[in-house]
Amino acid sequence: MRKSVIAGNWKMNKSPSEAKVLVEALLPLAKESDVEVIIAPNFVSLPSVTAQVKGSKIKVAAQNMCAIESGAVTGETSVLMLKDIGVEAVILGHSERRQYFGETNEIVNKKIALALQHQLIPIYCVGETLEEREGGKFLAIIEQQVKEGLHNISATDMPKVIIAYEPVWAIGTGKVASGEQAEEVHAHIRRVLATLYSQSVADAVTIQYGGSVNPENVKELMAKPNIDGALVGGASLKADSFGALINYNK
Repeated sequence: MRKSVIAGNWKMNKSPSEAKVLVEALLPLAKESDVEVIIAPNFVSLPSVTAQVKGSKIKVAAQNMCAIESGAVTGETSVLMLKDIGVEAVILGHSERRQYFGETNEIVNKKIALALQHQLIPIYCVGETLEEREGGKFLAIIEQQVKEGLHNISATDMPKVIIAYEPVWAIGTGKVASGEQAEEVHAHIRRVLATLYSQSVADAVTIQYGGSVNPENVKELMAKPNIDGALVGGASLKADSFGALINYNK
């Protein structure tokens, strides 16, 4: 049975002191949750947040990492550094990284392999632009991202990978894919995984939906057979809304 995972991507929000207040409010809410809870603070807040949640149900993810372990790469953060402070997961291939920093499927593939090598959970983001959706190319784009991003990732490692389908046109826009639109893509991703690996491997992979997820639409999305969780942006920045999401079935 696949695990349900709801992750909060704080993006470039919350100072370390603000993060401390938010985590204090989230800890009792997460204790009641039936899903796996992950939060992804900014890099400067990671050390204090990992210390604060230690021993709780909350796991901490980084929002990115370098494709190599160490070296003369100014401004980057190593997987070794993340492991050292207790980070357990990492968001990779987010559309904002692709759009603003030129990350390709090939670059993200190297990061996924490195994360798995060091026992970090990769949360691999895929998604189409509005132009690609309206042009009818979205399933082909998603398939390409899945195949290239997971190139040479073994069948043994795949159940450790979380895939997050985030249509670019729904991120931070207030627009959200309908349950049917999201389910169509999630089912397609699982079919692609079955062709790359096997049906049993495909059935073991958690696939999240992301893009303007909130307490009002989460139940419809989570009711779909191939949607196993959510990667949440704005609604993860307040304890009440994120608490409602991680306890959506209560």
